[in-house]
Amino acid sequence: MEKHITPVVLDPTGSDIQGESAHLRERGPVTRIELPGGVPAWSITDAALLEQLLAGPEVSKDPRQHWPAFRNGEIAADWPLLPWVAVNNMFTAYGAEHRRLRKIVAPAFTHRRTMALKPRIEQITGELLADLAATPAGTAVDLRERLAYPLPIRVISELMGVPEELQANLRKCVDGVFDTSLSPEESAANYTDLYGVIFRLVAYRREHPGDDMTTLLVADTADTETPLTEQELADTLMLVIGAGHETTVNLLDQAVYQLLVRPRQRADVLEGRVPWPDLIEEVLRFEAPLAHLLLRFAVQDLVVGGVEIARGDAILAGYAGANRDPKVYGATADEFDPTRTVKSHLAFGYGAHHCLGAPLARLEAAVALPAVFAKFPDMELAVAPEELGSVASFISNGHSRLPVYLNGK
Repeated sequence: MEKHITPVVLDPTGSDIQGESAHLRERGPVTRIELPGGVPAWSITDAALLEQLLAGPEVSKDPRQHWPAFRNGEIAADWPLLPWVAVNNMFTAYGAEHRRLRKIVAPAFTHRRTMALKPRIEQITGELLADLAATPAGTAVDLRERLAYPLPIRVISELMGVPEELQANLRKCVDGVFDTSLSPEESAANYTDLYGVIFRLVAYRREHPGDDMTTLLVADTADTETPLTEQELADTLMLVIGAGHETTVNLLDQAVYQLLVRPRQRADVLEGRVPWPDLIEEVLRFEAPLAHLLLRFAVQDLVVGGVEIARGDAILAGYAGANRDPKVYGATADEFDPTRTVKSHLAFGYGAHHCLGAPLARLEAAVALPAVFAKFPDMELAVAPEELGSVASFISNGHSRLPVYLNGK
């Protein structure tokens, strides 16, 4: 049984994600937490238990079917995390409905389509690096803002057919969805703004169809046997565009940072002793781009790691904690080591809801990271690590900024 009565209240600002994840892990593989708004849930940070749950039908992401607190109106309409559970798309679907919605989106992320994007990713990366190269000597630049963010958002925007005039507002709104420090009023306003941008995108692509995923999804609302509803269309676009860049932003940010603060590993990678793919996988493990992911619900009474989880209880997947589980990664679980032999991790989830865009995120990192270090081999951090700050989120795990001197001090 769960020994700790008092739940851990998650820090909505995400100021110490790894410290908080370690604390959760110390309390046991399954422990009580409290989400913003006083919403109770269970956190699971044991990698094996989490994989077991994510792989089976015993947990669901559908609050309408499987979260009594949501169905009964106990979750307030202004709950700041409502967008994470109230949407109608494959992120919150269960069983056959999930398979239907995922099948509609999956063709955009096949291996063939993903690899076909490589020349465009290389081109965008080259443009961004050329722009960075024009920086006056001795001037610090924010590499999160100038590379880690624009590359994935341009790639996903082109894939989805988002016109340039909508991209800035879309980015602002997606950032707001991941910002778990927003007040209920701020979250509701952001949610409204996001839907406004999405419906403008749908209207634009109805009038100007193109060779993009939004055009295909718009067509799906009319031309198939089980068409998307308008709500499913909007919510699917929100999911694919948001998830399609946030994870990659943090992956690029954290990868650059890890190499800048670790000269030995940097030399090993740049001199070819450690392959870039191994570096990328270790970054994904060590600093999971999404530290926690909302939200699953027990379909039946469960006993997980000796803890009784009642039917209908909410469950938070603790990816950051599971990715440093010493039972998997040994005594060096908290050390950054691209040479470690255990490459598996949960950065992209597991089971039916494993991220469709994982290969695209890896491809963008495999193109951008070697290119930026080849272009700026003397790059250094422009501030002390403790001055970088963190994204205001217990979900998204990245720095608030990444200022660097491109050619050294």
